[in-house]
Amino acid sequence: MAHKKGEGSVKNGRDSHSKRLGVKIFGGQVAVAGNIIIRQRGTVYHAGSNVGIGKDFTIYALTDGLVEFRKGQKDRTYVSVKSFDTTAQAEA
Repeated sequence: MAHKKGEGSVKNGRDSHSKRLGVKIFGGQVAVAGNIIIRQRGTVYHAGSNVGIGKDFTIYALTDGLVEFRKGQKDRTYVSVKSFDTTAQAEA
């Protein structure tokens, strides 16, 4: 028989690694096709034009252009990429 009581282990003291979520390319910045614009859990931001959405809800650029954020229906925020040829025509 043990002549000392067993020490209990501590139940706290653990933490998960940060998941590095959030906006990676902000509005007005240049995105190249394939660049990740937002990492998120669920559709906090919704996909607009020229962006794709991954199975983990990552929003990424499908074409080269400027990132644009806009408010839509039901207070949804949409993320789009304005391609360079469209922005050049708008400025001319």
